[in-house]
Amino acid sequence: MLTDIQIAQSCKLKPINQIGEDLGIENDELELYGKYKAKLNNDLWERVKNKPNGKLVLVTAINPTPAGEGKTTTTVGLGQAMAQIGEKAIIALREPSLGPVMGIKGGAAGGGYSQVVPMEDINLHFTGDMHAITAANNLLSAAIDNHIHQGNALSIDPRQIAWKRAMDMNDRNLRNVVVGLGGKPNGVPREDGFLITVASEIMAILCLATGLTDLKDRLGRIIAGYTFGGKPVFAKDLNINGAMALLLKDALKPNLVQTLENTPALVHGGPFANIAHGCNSVFATRLGLKLADYCITEAGFGADLGAEKFFNIKCRYADLNPDAVVLVATIRALKYNGGIKKDALTLPDTKALSKGLVNLEKHVENIRKFGVPVIVAINHFYTDSPEEINLIKDKCGDMGVAVSFSDVFAQGGVGGKELATKLVELVKESRTNFKTLYDTDLTIKQKIEIISKKIYGARGVNYMPSAEKSIQRIESFDMDKLPVCMAKTQYSLSDDPSLLGRPEGFDITVREVNLSAGAGFIVATTGNIMTMPGLPRIPAAEKMDIDQQGNITGLF
Repeated sequence: MLTDIQIAQSCKLKPINQIGEDLGIENDELELYGKYKAKLNNDLWERVKNKPNGKLVLVTAINPTPAGEGKTTTTVGLGQAMAQIGEKAIIALREPSLGPVMGIKGGAAGGGYSQVVPMEDINLHFTGDMHAITAANNLLSAAIDNHIHQGNALSIDPRQIAWKRAMDMNDRNLRNVVVGLGGKPNGVPREDGFLITVASEIMAILCLATGLTDLKDRLGRIIAGYTFGGKPVFAKDLNINGAMALLLKDALKPNLVQTLENTPALVHGGPFANIAHGCNSVFATRLGLKLADYCITEAGFGADLGAEKFFNIKCRYADLNPDAVVLVATIRALKYNGGIKKDALTLPDTKALSKGLVNLEKHVENIRKFGVPVIVAINHFYTDSPEEINLIKDKCGDMGVAVSFSDVFAQGGVGGKELATKLVELVKESRTNFKTLYDTDLTIKQKIEIISKKIYGARGVNYMPSAEKSIQRIESFDMDKLPVCMAKTQYSLSDDPSLLGRPEGFDITVREVNLSAGAGFIVATTGNIMTMPGLPRIPAAEKMDIDQQGNITGLF
């Protein structure tokens, strides 16, 4: 089979204004970035905002494994399959981060015959959104240090600066740095650090903002640091949020591209789900609901992270009412959860599969706690044995959940027609009773414990002294009535990546608690989660190249 990039380079793309025309978008509502990319301006939203919404479908997954689950591939393939069965659908995805693209994961534009294109552009600089977010983040950093250097009228304590610099690349050496060395002209020396851009609060703000005014207000509420007296200093106190919004004015506009089969796709925003809220922008999702009968979106990593945050954070703020969930799994990933090593996953093993199915079962249970109908999508591989397939079907039957085997990687939309048909039936026959998991008026600890016990299956929650202190500080500011964004390993329902399947009898340990006042949530960090990843021993970047004619190789 051809590589992803070879498939993408051989497809026939439609001009992006034709994709827009198929959605009823007028030419002056498109801002073109070449022939095959465009941004959608606010004129479009003003024209369509009062139209009825289409159906909102979330694609999520079991806990990811080294074998891969194909969540984005399934999302793209499902969008293509909806067109195959005569339904008008649009997909809404996040933008890839350059860090993972150049690191271990590679691209994030789907795979095989279910990709969003032009995949090279989407995986690289795309329309410049990531650079704009990085610039806005670092403008605030520069403003903080300049304010201190110029006399520090706000009495900012250099030891209590809460804001870090950012870059969209994996670079472990920048996790902890010292800035301001070299004498008085170069500023005040202090400890600092870098986040990867997709972990920045600016990214979360961009994805939750409902418009330019809301964006500017949220940017103003960012806590830059604290005074010597322990009071918060906000970005608006530095008079910098207007300039930050200016840098983000184009990044706020959703990006329109297409799939290999010319299904329209909105690709916008890219927060990680293990350290941020893991969903594409509210603006793009809202537009998608106005432009098509079905808007199919995805949330990062497993349902314990991406889906939980989609429901409790994004849907809460955007007043979204999801109609169905597609839960993606693979037989080999379930066998991995059953204790089989990666190099033996292609061998039939119903015993390991049966043991690993508890992970799928837990995620189904969790989704039902939000009152949303769910269908299981098994991303099919040729190594799946008939016995294993029948075991999956029997288990899903016992759980009372529909299941479909899809082959969108190898066949594109045709390989997902059964899944699309069953999804449409589910939406028509089942009524959603969506509800969030907790009331934001609860205490911070109550919200953390509800997520930990009801979603992860934890026995209890332990708090490190630094987390306890941070919770008390947030409560003293009366800023604790916000949703909680858990930062946790994606590999396990617990905070220990080695505990696979459905672990029991474990405690969640909260190491840090931080207030993202601009984004509008409280981040509780567990385990060894890092906000600046590192590159692997052999980065994906080492296999990438471009020739004299501009042909790209090695990008996947």
